[in-house]
Amino acid sequence: MNRCWRALALCLLLCAGWVLPVQAAPGEIAVAALPHEAHETLALIKRGGPFPYKQDDSMFGNREHRLPSQPRNYYREYTVKTPGAKDRGARRIVAGAGAGNDPKTSGEYWYTDDHYNTFRRIKE
Repeated sequence: MNRCWRALALCLLLCAGWVLPVQAAPGEIAVAALPHEAHETLALIKRGGPFPYKQDDSMFGNREHRLPSQPRNYYREYTVKTPGAKDRGARRIVAGAGAGNDPKTSGEYWYTDDHYNTFRRIKE
């Protein structure tokens, strides 16, 4: 009976226009769960800039091999502003190369908030 009540509650929420959050698997992060500044950075990447930091859109070497192995120049890095930080902070989005080595068309984006120690793939 309890399962029926949950199903009814879910139907009522959906009918009322409530949207359920996207669930990300371990090692992933849903776009909705990203900080506001990461949404801005993703939009800039998809537009092709202009980027606020000169280091943005530079090659990310993946020297620590924390992302899947890819050919050199596959990954590009972008700063996610950190409120209150006096420098670029620790947050980044790393984009995989898309068509013609263009990160705007990749659809493969990774988020780190600890300066490349851990990454979560962004689930759009």
